[in-house]
Amino acid sequence: MTSMNSSVRGTARLIGAGLRALLALTVVCGVLYPLAVTGIAQAAFHDKANGSEVTSGGEVVGSEIVGQRFDLAKKDKDGNPLPDPRYFQPRPSAAGTNAYNTQYSIIVSGASNLAADSKVLKQTVIDRRKQVAAFNRVAPSRVPVDAVTASGSGLDPDISPAYATLQVTRVAQANGVARDQVARLVKDHTDGRQLGFLGEPRVNVLKLNIALTRLVQR
Repeated sequence: MTSMNSSVRGTARLIGAGLRALLALTVVCGVLYPLAVTGIAQAAFHDKANGSEVTSGGEVVGSEIVGQRFDLAKKDKDGNPLPDPRYFQPRPSAAGTNAYNTQYSIIVSGASNLAADSKVLKQTVIDRRKQVAAFNRVAPSRVPVDAVTASGSGLDPDISPAYATLQVTRVAQANGVARDQVARLVKDHTDGRQLGFLGEPRVNVLKLNIALTRLVQR
């Protein structure tokens, strides 16, 4: 009987110790640590911690690190969105679609997973080159690579200076402004390589279009 009582007390102590450890770890790891990390992030990296939001006219219009298209309200006969000629367009995306962010999905991220020798990928690139060339009224040979290929994430917010420059004439004509003014916007919004040697020069499409809107509204 004594042995049984000792066993019960020992089990009760173990259960009590386990519950205390669970409570302590829940408070430390589930409450204090997240609060500390959130506080540091908000204090030291406020913009990044909140999704690198971009505002215009006092409203959030997108994220600096998530690409988005700029389409007309109407669609083609197949129900596909039509790009708005008044704005700079981003890279194509294989990330999927949703009702709020046409082509670029903030929920689904990924590439097409097509191999480099895929016939489907090859034909897709050929079709995209024709579309981009026709939309911008240039020869297909002038269309840069990033205009016809999606990024690995499918959410790339940037385009190359070459692709931005390719769109300058079309954007200027559609908005009724001088070409050199639009070209200056592209130059002013071209970011160099990170740390001077990492990556390639790039243009953030959302920021460029916000600056374009301000130019047109003057």
